[in-house]
Amino acid sequence: MFEKNRICGFFGIRIDGIDADEVVHCIESNATRPFWIVTANPEILICAKREPTYASTLKHADLRIADGVGLTLMGRLQGKRLIRVTGVDLAEHIVRWAAKNGLPVALIGGRAPDVAQKALIALQAKIPGLRGMTEPGGRISNNGEGDETNDDAIMRLAMQDPAVILVAFGHPKQERWVERCRDYFPNARVIMGVGGSFDYWSGLLPRAPQWIRAIGLEWIYRLFTEPKRWKRIWNAVIVFPIAVLISQSKNADR
Repeated sequence: MFEKNRICGFFGIRIDGIDADEVVHCIESNATRPFWIVTANPEILICAKREPTYASTLKHADLRIADGVGLTLMGRLQGKRLIRVTGVDLAEHIVRWAAKNGLPVALIGGRAPDVAQKALIALQAKIPGLRGMTEPGGRISNNGEGDETNDDAIMRLAMQDPAVILVAFGHPKQERWVERCRDYFPNARVIMGVGGSFDYWSGLLPRAPQWIRAIGLEWIYRLFTEPKRWKRIWNAVIVFPIAVLISQSKNADR
């Protein structure tokens, strides 16, 4: 479906390095159950390398985009030219597509109880015609199982029948939740894990200036604004490239 030099593999997981417009084309071309998108970044792939069951979950998604400059850089070592699309940018692109086509959007989860609602209000302020709804995520276990609050949210979402469902539980919870729950929403066009996107849209967290994002150094900005993330940034910036190099070396020796 895509150019071969924009398809890459890390730890046995296929990554499609396509742009946001091509992702929307995939959604529009899909005629089966909700099109499931994973925004694959180095942290997610390292987690999948360590947890085979999570790797299996990721492989069940319809599309895994390259969210992270580390993927594009390591892809070049394989002779690939992946296009990087951050999860928050892709999610907003899909929301704009939904608004343009009169399709309702649902936001579920987020780190704070009201962050999804604030994110939706902010999106509606800048995207004309956007129709949306929000649901609390409740407590989600690492295997994707939710508590009673989450069960109630699923029931309400199923009745409201949104076309786009954006899930903000963080990895690996959100991907495992989608794997468990997407069949509850047979009429949805797309379902996607969005990590901390609600935090940025709502203004809870500042996003790096555009010029920093453009050169792939957003992780430095996040280290200064969210120092508690240092372990996650270490995995993304140091552990992931080393693990990829070791994996490629082993494959070359076979």
